[in-house]
Amino acid sequence: MRRSRGRAGRLAGPWALALSVAALTACGGGSGPAESGEQPTVLRLAIGGESEEGYDPTLGWGRYGAPLFQSTLLTREADLGVGLDLATDYRVSADGLTWTVDLRDDAAFTDGTPVTAADVAYTFNAAAEQGGLTDVTALEEAVAVDEDTVELRLDEPRSTFVNRMISLGIVPEHAHGESYAQQPVGSGPFRLVEWKRGQQLVVERNEDYYGDQPEFDRIVFVFTDEDATLAAARTGEVDVAALPSALATQDIAGMRLEAVTSIDNRGISFPTVPAGAPRSDGVPVGNDVTADLAVRRAVNLAVDRQALVDAVLEGYGSPATGPVDGAPWYEPASAIEDADVPAAEAALADAGWRDADGDGIREKDGTPASFTLLYPAGDTLRQGLALSVVDMVAEAGVEIRTEGVSWDEIDRRLHTDAVMFGWGSHDPTEMYNLYHSSMAGSDLFNPGFYRSAAVDRHLDAAMAATDTETANREWRAAQLEGTEGFTASADAAWAWLVNLEHTYFVDECLDLGEPRIEPHGHGWPITAGIAEWTWTC
Repeated sequence: MRRSRGRAGRLAGPWALALSVAALTACGGGSGPAESGEQPTVLRLAIGGESEEGYDPTLGWGRYGAPLFQSTLLTREADLGVGLDLATDYRVSADGLTWTVDLRDDAAFTDGTPVTAADVAYTFNAAAEQGGLTDVTALEEAVAVDEDTVELRLDEPRSTFVNRMISLGIVPEHAHGESYAQQPVGSGPFRLVEWKRGQQLVVERNEDYYGDQPEFDRIVFVFTDEDATLAAARTGEVDVAALPSALATQDIAGMRLEAVTSIDNRGISFPTVPAGAPRSDGVPVGNDVTADLAVRRAVNLAVDRQALVDAVLEGYGSPATGPVDGAPWYEPASAIEDADVPAAEAALADAGWRDADGDGIREKDGTPASFTLLYPAGDTLRQGLALSVVDMVAEAGVEIRTEGVSWDEIDRRLHTDAVMFGWGSHDPTEMYNLYHSSMAGSDLFNPGFYRSAAVDRHLDAAMAATDTETANREWRAAQLEGTEGFTASADAAWAWLVNLEHTYFVDECLDLGEPRIEPHGHGWPITAGIAEWTWTC
């Protein structure tokens, strides 16, 4: 959902390079703001999201939103359902190992060559070989059966493979070389014209695009920090500006605020095992305080999530009760609805945590209920959440010490200290990555070394399901089934805090079409519906 309010706005985080308003004007790439009553042919967007690695889908481009330059087999619809793009139909074999896709025959790349099943097969095989961000690890082989049919053959059933078909942009085999990430060739609604790193990226409409033609000839993406973005919005140099919640309370003449519902959340990961043996590479693991379930539950019970939304997010968001709130695979029974400090105190007391010396901090066997919470330095949103949680949890007798540090430091300490993370995906695979025991200590996944045989069983069943209904039932059971699950009502492996609304200043004459629920705020999630944008004045 998306809601508008007058002429104010806000969203995302700091970006690469601050440009002056004069520089924004100079880097144009098309006509300036239209005169009154004249429809512009160029839009300027300051929405962050410059891809430092470039625009190659096989390396991860497009995983947080539409790839823009490339087409995908399927699309994510506004209600998180699945729609068709290059595919005209698809079907899954009874054993879940073969996905057969029929392709449209009227799609062409911007160099004039047709999109064929061979290109689709090449794209998936190349992504599988690259590994990493595209996560096509279940693919054994992609095979072009004929010019417009491809088979995607898996080595094991994978219910979430449909999300690879939604996010992986198709590249041309003949033009996919070392320079592709900087000069992408695709069959999407736009083609890249110019990319000045740290400054701007200019795209123009693909006149041969098979789908609905965008209304605007060119889009200029300007890469600015928050201050320069705000200045550009105030002076009318951009048509859409993404800004954080702290800047949402002001009015900007000629612009309105669009607050877009997202699955972009913030939450605290806890080390769930006692201090002990390090990882194989020597990184330490475990925390004796947060390994106690009573402490983790107490934090979850003591936090007033609505107060965090009101005070830290300026009202633009909602309380988070898990990592997938509102998705079709969410289990609402797992939620802790309201803060309950007395219940938090009781949970701690029952587990033997008591304030014997009257200093306000509980102890157990000589160990104080005290731990460190890390957040990325410079991230004011996560800092604000962390400091607010400190005060809330202190009422129950738990001390949290906050530290703003670099990501390199977080990488070294994420298994021994709590961390304020941001996640949120249209793909439930993220749930598997955060909670399955096999993912413990893998990159940023399952940083707390959480393990539960029951949760693993449900997550494995969800991944291996051959139909959506069964998969969603297992995803929900992993969150909570009876007294078991990873959510706050059971193992409390994390304390999820808030779901963000992504907020944008938008020119009052620009209609963004049907709103889409957005994922975590990397990339350009708002551009998923860019072909629907229209000028109304």
